Amino acid sequence: MRRDTAESSLIKKGMLAGETDMYNEDTIWSQNSSDKVDIAQELMRVIREVFGSVPVSRNLRALSIGSGPEPQFQILEAAFRGGLYLLDIDSVPLSVISSRIKSHFVDHVSTIKADYSKCLVIAKDAERFLKDNLGGSRQDLVTLYHSLYYSNESDWAELFGSLYDVILADNGAIHAVMMSANCSENDSTTWLYNYFAGKFFGCSNDQDLLAFGKQFSENVRFRGTSVRLETHRVKFFSDDFEKFMAVIWMILLYPDVHKYSSDQKKEITEYVYSNFFKPRKPLIQMQDHLVISK
Repeated sequence: MRRDTAESSLIKKGMLAGETDMYNEDTIWSQNSSDKVDIAQELMRVIREVFGSVPVSRNLRALSIGSGPEPQFQILEAAFRGGLYLLDIDSVPLSVISSRIKSHFVDHVSTIKADYSKCLVIAKDAERFLKDNLGGSRQDLVTLYHSLYYSNESDWAELFGSLYDVILADNGAIHAVMMSANCSENDSTTWLYNYFAGKFFGCSNDQDLLAFGKQFSENVRFRGTSVRLETHRVKFFSDDFEKFMAVIWMILLYPDVHKYSSDQKKEITEYVYSNFFKPRKPLIQMQDHLVISK
């Protein structure tokens, strides 16, 4: 199909938008989607539950794993005066948080540059992390917001076991969020990834938080633990096609995981332009919430 000059120019820019770094891609997503609003709503529900189970006089503590620039910073900073620890492997978002801490004269928030898959999965490593980075104090809340993509699902049972047994305080909660593994709607992030990653690399999204949550709830070792599972719908759209495509490339795991060729990038970009951007159709994300309360 022949396109006019303006459309062709946008397609070329969209193909190059994948060179945007992950921090900027995540920022675009945060500013142009209902994702963070959705997370904040569930976070407030979790915080209410945690606050209701501990003495009013005790200041609470929280650990955010894979925090990024942490859009929920103001909620967490205000609620967890006993200590808020923001862990990320990327120094860029941590530097943003550090600047915010300094400008707001905050003295109970700390940043930690580390790879959670190496310091929290194994119980002995988690014990060392608790002592060296958390002052030996267990946390009333642990969050994993879109950070489980960076670990193998085969490690989740051990990771959550370490968090539950070593890091989490009595009456505390773990709140995890990630894109749903199963969604057949062709305007969804799940479908988009499965279609193009499947077509070009034979891959599909096999990280299923809901299935894991059900397995966790059935584990006799955690009998008596409260497990809540929910799926919410969020939307994304940007009037800037380059920004729209930057998010698409983030979803399609380019370039860190999948190295799409020039022809493949053109096909993807043209598809997104014709099916989403031109008709001004929002991209849908079905995302799963897992809340484990101790």
